[in-house]
Amino acid sequence: MKAKLSGLFPDIEKIVNGLETETITEERKAILKPLIDFIKSKVSIQETCRINFICTHNSRRSHLSQIWAQAMAFHFNIKNVFCYSGGTENTALFQMVVETLKTSGFGIVKISEGENPIYSIKYAENEHPIIGFSKQLDNDFNPKSNFAAIMTCDSANEACPFVPGAEKRIPITYKDPKAFDNTPQQVEKYNERSLQIATELFYVFSQINS
Repeated sequence: MKAKLSGLFPDIEKIVNGLETETITEERKAILKPLIDFIKSKVSIQETCRINFICTHNSRRSHLSQIWAQAMAFHFNIKNVFCYSGGTENTALFQMVVETLKTSGFGIVKISEGENPIYSIKYAENEHPIIGFSKQLDNDFNPKSNFAAIMTCDSANEACPFVPGAEKRIPITYKDPKAFDNTPQQVEKYNERSLQIATELFYVFSQINS
């Protein structure tokens, strides 16, 4: 299933229109269904939908998920969806994630230096940028209540059996591309994980008005 042109930056649009949702297994679709149901429940009553993607260090998978989810909500014209990310501890948005997203067509500008830089991340010309930096899940930048907590890594899923303020807690875990840092496969594996996340979130948002 492919969506109509939506106003994403052209390189992102090209990737999105080439995603193959038929590669998603029935097992993974079952894992994704609670997130689909959560978004549908909010859209059906025109209530704001807040989604916080959580991983231990808020450096890789949680950011990829947050950014692709926000882009997919825009692509499918699902209004009032706000995506966040956080960790059980804060480190920094990993540079290879930044490079992977740049290669995918996102407009990224570093707006603050330091050990935990802050980035402006845009997916469309006229949309507000996502502000990307590593933060704990209860950081003031994130919602305090009425949100879905999406656990994107096994360690965060195990460490946080309860997420304060979360309306729903949904494990949707991904393998960590960190395993390939400083190897010849690093670029390939980060792109592979990014595309897996993009494909699954394309599928999620394609189901909302179906």
